[in-house]
Order: sequence, then C-alpha cells, then structure tokens
Amino acid sequence: MNLQEVRKTAFKWRGGLWTALYLIILFLAKPTHQSIIWGLIFVTAGQAIRFWAAGSIGLYRGVEVKASKLTTWGPYAFVRNPLYLGNGLIGLGWAIMAGGLSVWIFLLSFYIIYCLLIIPYEEGFLQNKFGSEYLSYRDRTGTLIIKRWPKMEEIKGPFSREVLVKSERHSLRVTIVGSLLIISRLWW
Repeated sequence: MNLQEVRKTAFKWRGGLWTALYLIILFLAKPTHQSIIWGLIFVTAGQAIRFWAAGSIGLYRGVEVKASKLTTWGPYAFVRNPLYLGNGLIGLGWAIMAGGLSVWIFLLSFYIIYCLLIIPYEEGFLQNKFGSEYLSYRDRTGTLIIKRWPKMEEIKGPFSREVLVKSERHSLRVTIVGSLLIISRLWW
C-alpha cells in the first residue's frame, strides 16, 4: 500500500480514528476540576469554529472527498481546514480535561492523523479539481494556523443554517457526550 492509499484510507476512516483516539484519552483520564474548566474553554472554541465552518460550506460529510466549489470565505479565509482546526481544539480540550500524558498523546496522534495523512489527501483532491485557484488560495492561507489576517470582503460569504443544523447535530452530540464522559471520570 503506497502513501496515497494510506491517506485515502485514513480519510475514509477519520471518524473511527477520532473515536479510537478519544477512547485512549478517556481511558487515561484523571481529570481535576481545574483541568475540566481549562479543557472546556478549548472544547467550546473548537465547536464554535466547527459551527462557523459547517455553515459556510454547501456540501458536508462523506467517506469520499468532494467539493463543488472552493470555499474561501468565513473561517476558510483564515485557515484552509477550519473543521479540522475545530476538531483539534475539541480534542486538545478533552486531553487537557483528562490530564497526564493525554495532551502529548493527542498532539502526536493529531499531527500524524491529520497533518500527515488526512489533510494532504484532501488538499491533493482540491488542487487537482481547482488548479491555480486552489494554489492561489493555498499560498495566502495557512493549513491550520493563520498565515495572514484576511480583509473583511474575503471573510464575507454565504452561510447556511440548514447545512449547519443538518451537518453539526451529530458533531455537537459527540462533543457534549464526550465532554460529559471525561467529566464523569472525576467519580470513577
């Protein structure tokens, strides 16, 4: 299996990989009241970014990469992968809540799964589909970290509450239940 096939498989199974990483963090969790408060700040920020990102795109979720239009507005004006940034903040928040080695395990796993596998696979698709338009966007926008502050007209764009509600219901439930399970580790 070559690297491209590994990336395609990681993209297809990204939900399962995320679940496995969460279960490791839950198993290791030894939260404190202070770690829960700090972690929830990251979880809340991550979910807010996911809401903004999900409402800014017209097509969402699936085991195959697809895009009918290159989204460059909203949070996509700041970073190319705001949904994955949101995931990263949620996962980091859970790891902070869990305490101990969880933060280091999460950061290393997130880097391997997202930065080395999933994001390069998805961005390869976007480069093939949108060509120079994507290359120009990539040159001015960071992967997960802001490269430059966009102009207001670059941020403005369509936002769909319908797509947001449809696509983020599951994600919000997972975020809430995941957070509550880690919090429950205070007592078991």
